Amino acid sequence: MKKQFINRNFKKLLLLKEKNREISSGTIKTVGVITEDANYSLLKIKQELEDVLEFNNVKFYSFRPYERKQEVSYKHFTEKDFKWDGKIKQPSFKVFIEEPFDLLIGLFNSKNIYIENSVLRSNAKFKAGISNVNPQLYDLEISIPTNTNKMFFQELKKYLKILKKLKN
Repeated sequence: MKKQFINRNFKKLLLLKEKNREISSGTIKTVGVITEDANYSLLKIKQELEDVLEFNNVKFYSFRPYERKQEVSYKHFTEKDFKWDGKIKQPSFKVFIEEPFDLLIGLFNSKNIYIENSVLRSNAKFKAGISNVNPQLYDLEISIPTNTNKMFFQELKKYLKILKKLKN
């Protein structure tokens, strides 16, 4: 039931944000990444991101399904971290979402209302992600085979250079 309310509010917010979307023209200095815990090793992603895009100090948050006996982590969020209206209630995740990153990367390739809601609510100035999830979420979508992060980062770098968002 909670998921249905979040989904309804997500659709309303998506339409509103799409109308008022402004794309930043500045270069990228700060980067945030939202991903699924199940499919990705954060250490490996961080290393590939630093190798290909040459970004340091990247901040990560990862979605993992809620389990009762799970340790609380300040690098993960679950469905329990959302209120009925889709707003974020977990303080450290809320700070992450409210941070005005120059680039937010949505590194997930399947529909998940909680991750999509997080990307949508982010105050990032430019958002990039994997295509075929939700084309309305991102300023730049990249189509890649499943779980090929390095290829994604290489394509992202190419397009960010074309858009003059990276220093040569």
